Amino acid sequence: MVYEVTIDGVLHKVALSQENGTLSCQIDGQVVAADIGFPQPGVLSLLIDGQSYEIRSEHSADGSSVVLKHGGRTQRYSCTLRDPRALKGRRSGQDAASGPRKITAPMPGKVVRILAPAGAMVEVGQGIIVIEAMKMQNELKAPKSGKVVKILSTEGSAVNPGDTLAIIE
Repeated sequence: MVYEVTIDGVLHKVALSQENGTLSCQIDGQVVAADIGFPQPGVLSLLIDGQSYEIRSEHSADGSSVVLKHGGRTQRYSCTLRDPRALKGRRSGQDAASGPRKITAPMPGKVVRILAPAGAMVEVGQGIIVIEAMKMQNELKAPKSGKVVKILSTEGSAVNPGDTLAIIE
């Protein structure tokens, strides 16, 4: 999977792949040997050449940022992530704000957790449902702020790509 990540105005291509349970990473075409872990949602733990890094993503009204902790230091970077598979990256901003929005399964998998039940008020970027595919958990986030009108799946149920899992108004 290839992502386009812009950090403080500089574009990087990050390719992640998983083989035999091992996650590997390339940044701008260069292989990065790292042990990668996801200790909790929104947190990435890296071990590169014996150095430990913790990366947290934060969403704010003026955009996203990444907080990097390393060696007792904390640094914040302005960051945007574009996943070419994500529909929201291909839609105009006006479409994202108006009308009900569906959260659909991007791949086949199993619903492992519902984070926001029907009737809950959510903010853009807030986790709604977690699905598991190929032994990796993927948190599906709210495409807009609003109310979760309907949850169309239950924990433990299998889903197919394109299945509607929730509706937000």
